[in-house]
Amino acid sequence: MGINQFSDLNSKEFQETVLSSINANDLTIGITQIYTPSPSVQIPGSIDWREKGAVTRVKDQGGCGSCWAFSAIGTLEGQNFIKNRQLISLSEQNLIDCSKENGGCDGGWPETALNFIKDNGGVDTEDSYPYEERDGECRFNAENIGAKVTGTVGVASGDESALAAAIAEKGPISVAVDASQFQNYQGGVFDEPSCQDDVNHGVVVVGYGRDDIGGDYWLVKNSWSESWGENGYIRIARNKNNQCKIADHGVYPLV
Repeated sequence: MGINQFSDLNSKEFQETVLSSINANDLTIGITQIYTPSPSVQIPGSIDWREKGAVTRVKDQGGCGSCWAFSAIGTLEGQNFIKNRQLISLSEQNLIDCSKENGGCDGGWPETALNFIKDNGGVDTEDSYPYEERDGECRFNAENIGAKVTGTVGVASGDESALAAAIAEKGPISVAVDASQFQNYQGGVFDEPSCQDDVNHGVVVVGYGRDDIGGDYWLVKNSWSESWGENGYIRIARNKNNQCKIADHGVYPLV
């Protein structure tokens, strides 16, 4: 823990600035199947999808409660790369403006966002529809689609082993966590047993591993810029009673 761009905010201001109002009951909307590990899948001791080229740069949601869009886009960028071998940065703003079942800068749900992309026929590239940090009019252009979704797969709720298997076999996974204590994180393995059951922030798990000091961890891509945490990432304690509910709402798209 230490000083960062959120240190001058009180907890209420922090919550209102970058966290979302996420209703866990809505986090299964649009899921078409549950992930089942392949019989032949090998679960390595560690994995980092950044090293495989499946992760775009860390982005910055700013003062808009759009983490749900960044979480959905992050897993889709990874799945699109794994299938098509092209890493394309996709448009969160497209979701904020056009996915009306979500709340734009007032919060939303990654699963609903992925389901919208499926029904919409795709999502535009970031280059064609850049981020504006605000709610705006829908300007989706089918000529600028960067990726499509054919379905949404959920990971067994609360099962850290299933989440690890899904990451190893399928790629980066969208999750929802309680990020109330992330405010002053600067580095190391985040170990916070007092995390609450209510989730309020969407992120992307891009790997996992083990630290000699902090133990097992999840490697998590956030959307608070590279100046936060470990160059925009946080390592969250793994195999410690599903800390911050990281394994409760795992989801990824079929492309």
